[in-house]
Amino acid sequence: MGKRIRQRRKGTGTNRYRSLSFKFSEKIQMRDYNEKEKEGVANGKVIDIVDTRAHHAPLVKISFEDNAEITLPATYRIKIGDTVESGGKATASLGNILPLKNIQEGTFISGIETYPGSGPKLCRSSGSFARLVTKTPDGIVIELPSKKQKTLSEECRALIGVVAGSGRKEKPFVKAGTHHHARRVRGNVYPRVSGVAMNAVNHPFGSGRGRHAGKPRTPPRFAPPGRNVGAIRARRTGRRK
Repeated sequence: MGKRIRQRRKGTGTNRYRSLSFKFSEKIQMRDYNEKEKEGVANGKVIDIVDTRAHHAPLVKISFEDNAEITLPATYRIKIGDTVESGGKATASLGNILPLKNIQEGTFISGIETYPGSGPKLCRSSGSFARLVTKTPDGIVIELPSKKQKTLSEECRALIGVVAGSGRKEKPFVKAGTHHHARRVRGNVYPRVSGVAMNAVNHPFGSGRGRHAGKPRTPPRFAPPGRNVGAIRARRTGRRK
């Protein structure tokens, strides 16, 4: 008797594929989107820089004058003791939080909201940033790291600057065990084995046929979850003429 293949096991969330979120110590968030954020400015101070297993980038903890504390991705060159401003009247300096309508075109931004008050959703990973392209009557156009342009509300807030930790990928893992633990913390599995290398009970492409699927790699259009592997809904099949 076979067992559920990887695609189904990841969907049900078994222990092997479940992220250890109960060990995540910090949650990224901005200040509440109230009238002071819209029309005024709140002054804060960086009290700590933390490294968590849930995020690639270092995080900064900011304490404001009204006793509010938030955690955000650390921008490049920010340090403990720096002052941070948040609000509509904040200055467009490194590490400050402003609405997109008050940010100059061409500025590098990160930790961007997708709608006013949503909190940082875009460009939160280490070394990532977006660029404010232009301002239109329909909203603010930003260019993401993928070069795709996205239009957002002018009231959405963002951090000024590039997220720190851009050289993370330059350091090699060296050992397979280090890579295993890095993937495990986010619910991924290492190493990742191809389907044709598995047994027949583990994958539709597996069996003793060697490195050959033995069947079309394009599954039926309405295949069940365990069979829905390969070139899903391919635009074309067969050899090119």
